[in-house]
Amino acid sequence: MVIQSRLNVLNEDCMDDAQRAVLDDILAGPRGNLDGPFLAWIHSPELAGHAQRLGAFCRYGTRLELRLTELAILFTASWWQSQAEWQIHEPIARSAGVSDAVIEALRQQVQPPFTHEDERLVFQLGKTLYDSRRIDEELYEQAISAFGEPAVVELVGVFGYYALVAMTLNVFAVRRVTDAPLPFIEP
Repeated sequence: MVIQSRLNVLNEDCMDDAQRAVLDDILAGPRGNLDGPFLAWIHSPELAGHAQRLGAFCRYGTRLELRLTELAILFTASWWQSQAEWQIHEPIARSAGVSDAVIEALRQQVQPPFTHEDERLVFQLGKTLYDSRRIDEELYEQAISAFGEPAVVELVGVFGYYALVAMTLNVFAVRRVTDAPLPFIEP
Protein backbone atom coordinates (compact mmCIF):
# COMPACT_ATOMS: atom_id res chain seq x y z
CA MET A 1 0.00 0.00 0.00
CA VAL A 2 1.24 3.51 -0.82
CA ILE A 3 2.16 5.72 2.15
CA GLN A 4 2.41 9.50 2.11
CA SER A 5 3.81 11.93 4.67
CA ARG A 6 5.20 15.41 5.08
CA LEU A 7 8.75 14.05 5.34
CA ASN A 8 11.36 14.26 2.63
CA VAL A 9 11.38 10.98 0.74
CA LEU A 10 14.46 8.88 1.37
CA ASN A 11 15.50 6.45 -1.31
CA GLU A 12 18.45 4.09 -1.07
CA ASP A 13 20.61 6.31 -3.28
CA CYS A 14 20.51 9.18 -0.78
CA MET A 15 20.71 7.09 2.44
CA ASP A 16 23.88 6.91 4.49
CA ASP A 17 25.37 3.60 5.63
CA ALA A 18 23.59 3.68 9.00
CA GLN A 19 20.23 4.27 7.33
CA ARG A 20 20.86 1.44 4.85
CA ALA A 21 21.82 -0.92 7.70
CA VAL A 22 18.65 -0.20 9.69
CA LEU A 23 16.55 -0.44 6.53
CA ASP A 24 18.02 -3.90 5.90
CA ASP A 25 17.20 -4.91 9.51
CA ILE A 26 13.62 -3.69 9.18
CA LEU A 27 13.08 -5.40 5.83
CA ALA A 28 14.58 -8.66 7.14
CA GLY A 29 12.39 -8.61 10.27
CA PRO A 30 8.81 -9.77 10.80
CA ARG A 31 7.33 -6.59 9.26
CA GLY A 32 9.15 -6.88 5.95
CA ASN A 33 8.34 -3.28 4.95
CA LEU A 34 9.13 0.33 5.71
CA ASP A 35 5.58 1.17 6.78
CA GLY A 36 4.11 3.53 9.38
CA PRO A 37 6.52 5.28 11.74
CA PHE A 38 9.59 3.78 10.09
CA LEU A 39 9.19 6.29 7.27
CA ALA A 40 10.05 8.94 9.88
CA TRP A 41 12.41 6.99 12.09
CA ILE A 42 14.69 6.01 9.20
CA HIS A 43 15.74 9.69 9.15
CA SER A 44 17.36 8.91 12.53
CA PRO A 45 18.84 5.44 12.11
CA GLU A 46 19.78 5.13 15.79
CA LEU A 47 16.17 5.78 16.85
CA ALA A 48 14.89 3.52 14.07
CA GLY A 49 17.11 0.63 15.15
CA HIS A 50 16.07 0.76 18.79
CA ALA A 51 12.41 1.43 18.02
CA GLN A 52 12.09 -1.36 15.48
CA ARG A 53 13.48 -3.91 17.94
CA LEU A 54 11.14 -2.71 20.71
CA GLY A 55 8.23 -2.66 18.28
CA ALA A 56 8.91 -6.18 17.06
CA PHE A 57 8.80 -7.38 20.66
CA CYS A 58 5.65 -5.38 21.52
CA ARG A 59 3.83 -6.63 18.46
CA TYR A 60 5.08 -10.20 18.13
CA GLY A 61 6.81 -11.25 21.37
CA THR A 62 4.70 -10.49 24.42
CA ARG A 63 2.89 -13.04 26.57
CA LEU A 64 -0.43 -11.49 25.54
CA GLU A 65 -2.73 -13.00 22.94
CA LEU A 66 -2.55 -11.12 19.63
CA ARG A 67 -6.23 -10.18 20.12
CA LEU A 68 -5.35 -8.32 23.34
CA THR A 69 -2.24 -6.68 21.92
CA GLU A 70 -4.19 -5.43 18.92
CA LEU A 71 -6.97 -4.17 21.20
CA ALA A 72 -4.39 -2.14 23.14
CA ILE A 73 -2.97 -0.81 19.86
CA LEU A 74 -6.41 0.20 18.54
CA PHE A 75 -7.26 1.85 21.85
CA THR A 76 -4.03 3.85 21.58
CA ALA A 77 -4.68 4.73 17.93
CA SER A 78 -8.14 5.97 18.86
CA TRP A 79 -6.89 7.92 21.88
CA TRP A 80 -4.33 9.73 19.72
CA GLN A 81 -6.64 9.76 16.67
CA SER A 82 -3.76 8.34 14.69
CA GLN A 83 -5.10 7.76 11.21
CA ALA A 84 -2.33 5.51 9.88
CA GLU A 85 -1.99 3.51 13.10
CA TRP A 86 -5.71 2.75 12.92
CA GLN A 87 -5.57 2.01 9.18
CA ILE A 88 -2.72 -0.45 9.70
CA HIS A 89 -4.02 -2.22 12.82
CA GLU A 90 -7.81 -2.27 12.40
CA PRO A 91 -7.77 -5.21 9.94
CA ILE A 92 -5.16 -7.03 12.03
CA ALA A 93 -7.31 -6.61 15.17
CA ARG A 94 -10.37 -7.87 13.33
CA SER A 95 -8.59 -10.98 12.06
CA ALA A 96 -7.14 -11.56 15.55
CA GLY A 97 -10.67 -11.80 16.93
CA VAL A 98 -11.60 -8.31 18.14
CA SER A 99 -15.29 -7.93 17.32
CA ASP A 100 -16.66 -5.40 14.86
CA ALA A 101 -18.75 -3.85 17.65
CA VAL A 102 -15.68 -3.32 19.87
CA ILE A 103 -13.66 -1.93 16.96
CA GLU A 104 -16.38 0.56 16.01
CA ALA A 105 -16.86 1.67 19.62
CA LEU A 106 -13.12 2.25 19.95
CA ARG A 107 -13.11 4.30 16.75
CA GLN A 108 -15.98 6.41 18.08
CA GLN A 109 -14.25 6.69 21.48
CA VAL A 110 -17.20 5.27 23.40
CA GLN A 111 -17.39 2.38 25.88
CA PRO A 112 -17.18 -0.85 23.85
CA PRO A 113 -19.72 -3.67 24.38
CA PHE A 114 -17.22 -6.25 25.61
CA THR A 115 -18.16 -9.91 25.78
CA HIS A 116 -14.68 -10.96 26.96
CA GLU A 117 -13.51 -9.97 30.44
CA ASP A 118 -9.84 -9.89 29.36
CA GLU A 119 -10.68 -7.31 26.67
CA ARG A 120 -12.62 -5.17 29.15
CA LEU A 121 -9.61 -5.28 31.47
CA VAL A 122 -7.13 -4.26 28.74
CA PHE A 123 -9.44 -1.38 27.78
CA GLN A 124 -9.83 -0.28 31.40
CA LEU A 125 -6.07 -0.35 31.95
CA GLY A 126 -5.47 1.78 28.87
CA LYS A 127 -8.26 4.23 29.64
CA THR A 128 -7.23 4.62 33.27
CA LEU A 129 -3.56 4.98 32.38
CA TYR A 130 -4.22 7.62 29.72
CA ASP A 131 -6.85 9.48 31.79
CA SER A 132 -5.05 9.57 35.15
CA ARG A 133 -1.48 8.57 34.24
CA ARG A 134 -1.69 5.97 37.05
CA ILE A 135 -3.37 2.63 37.81
CA ASP A 136 -5.07 2.30 41.19
CA GLU A 137 -4.43 -0.68 43.45
CA GLU A 138 -7.71 -2.46 42.70
CA LEU A 139 -7.29 -2.34 38.92
CA TYR A 140 -3.62 -3.26 39.27
CA GLU A 141 -4.50 -6.36 41.29
CA GLN A 142 -7.17 -7.36 38.76
CA ALA A 143 -4.65 -7.10 35.94
CA ILE A 144 -1.96 -9.07 37.80
CA SER A 145 -4.50 -11.75 38.69
CA ALA A 146 -5.75 -12.03 35.10
CA PHE A 147 -2.49 -11.75 33.13
CA GLY A 148 0.44 -12.12 35.54
CA GLU A 149 3.06 -9.54 36.38
CA PRO A 150 5.33 -10.05 33.33
CA ALA A 151 2.39 -9.69 30.90
CA VAL A 152 1.17 -6.52 32.65
CA VAL A 153 4.68 -5.05 32.33
CA GLU A 154 4.60 -5.95 28.64
CA LEU A 155 1.10 -4.49 28.19
CA VAL A 156 2.27 -1.16 29.62
CA GLY A 157 5.13 -1.38 27.11
CA VAL A 158 2.63 -1.91 24.28
CA PHE A 159 0.64 1.17 25.35
CA GLY A 160 3.84 3.24 25.59
CA TYR A 161 5.38 2.06 22.34
CA TYR A 162 2.22 2.60 20.32
CA ALA A 163 1.78 6.06 21.85
CA LEU A 164 5.24 6.84 20.43
CA VAL A 165 4.12 5.39 17.10
CA ALA A 166 0.91 7.48 17.14
CA MET A 167 2.77 10.69 17.96
CA THR A 168 5.27 10.01 15.17
CA LEU A 169 2.53 9.30 12.63
CA ASN A 170 0.54 12.39 13.68
CA VAL A 171 3.47 14.83 13.66
CA PHE A 172 4.68 13.70 10.24
CA ALA A 173 1.15 13.28 8.80
CA VAL A 174 1.77 9.70 7.72
CA ARG A 175 -1.23 8.29 5.84
CA ARG A 176 -2.01 5.23 3.83
CA VAL A 177 -3.24 6.24 0.40
CA THR A 178 -6.65 4.63 0.10
CA ASP A 179 -10.15 5.39 -1.14
CA ALA A 180 -11.54 4.58 2.32
CA PRO A 181 -12.43 7.58 4.48
CA LEU A 182 -10.07 8.46 7.33
CA PRO A 183 -11.17 6.80 10.58
CA PHE A 184 -11.05 10.07 12.57
CA ILE A 185 -12.04 13.63 11.78
CA GLU A 186 -8.94 15.75 11.44
CA PRO A 187 -8.71 18.32 14.27
